[in-house]
Amino acid sequence: MKILIVENEIYLSQSIASKLSHFGFACEMVPSIEEALQFEVADIILLSANIPGQNFYSLIEKFKDSIVILMIPYVNDEMVTRPLKAGVSDYIVKPFMIDELIRKIEHYTAFRQLQKEIAFYRDYFCDSLSMPTYTIGAKVSFPLIIKSVSQRAIDMCVVNYAIHKKFAINFVSLYKIHNYKEIFKNISKTQLTYIVGFETLRKEEKEECIKAFKNIPVILACLGGDLHDFKNVFEINVKEMAQGFQEDVLSVDEYIKTMILRFEDKYPDTELSKRLGMSRKSLWEKRKKYGITKKK
Repeated sequence: MKILIVENEIYLSQSIASKLSHFGFACEMVPSIEEALQFEVADIILLSANIPGQNFYSLIEKFKDSIVILMIPYVNDEMVTRPLKAGVSDYIVKPFMIDELIRKIEHYTAFRQLQKEIAFYRDYFCDSLSMPTYTIGAKVSFPLIIKSVSQRAIDMCVVNYAIHKKFAINFVSLYKIHNYKEIFKNISKTQLTYIVGFETLRKEEKEECIKAFKNIPVILACLGGDLHDFKNVFEINVKEMAQGFQEDVLSVDEYIKTMILRFEDKYPDTELSKRLGMSRKSLWEKRKKYGITKKK
């Protein structure tokens, strides 16, 4: 990670660069705004606010996509408020401990990475796929079960709803836990909890979950099975889903899992395994791999 130190006090600049180098940072030092403007790329700018006779706002504008930390001698409106409004990420008062500076760098580096990840997932779910948008609706009673043969269609539905309602999403996967009761520890009453793998539970376990999550913002993704005894089920139309994914090729594992979930109520294991071109033992192994509980 490249750090540009803009500081006219050469000994201070060298001291900061030396200490940061021990943490693996590559540092460049310049004594003026004019020289700093010659650089095209820098991940972090450590900018002194008291370089005589020089306006640093042009540098802030040029590196608006970088992390800019202002090094100031004291706090006042001119030193702090205006630069922050102009795009500075944060400030630190001189003299400072290098550990304090490292904490700020790590904080804003992690924050920028999270911003990029959020932007990616929003684009992925909302813009980049040419497929229908599944809308849950304005009035939702919780817990809500969303059923489809496509996990991606349910994912898009939930993400669109969360963005529209400005919900943070707490994600829980039943595929990764051995005892479904563990999910009760991860439920928040203030943010949306999205649980995938609801189809892996037995009927009595599903009923226990629905009772436990009453009036709590929880959405349960279900890829198959009989839900006739449950209220508040939103089903994504299979025909619409197929049109939306007509160019989306499933992997072999995704296809087999989808077929098992879709047809396990229609065919006995002997017929289902035959139609899938595998033995009953292989079908049993696939159920175990995908966490699909055999219905009694």
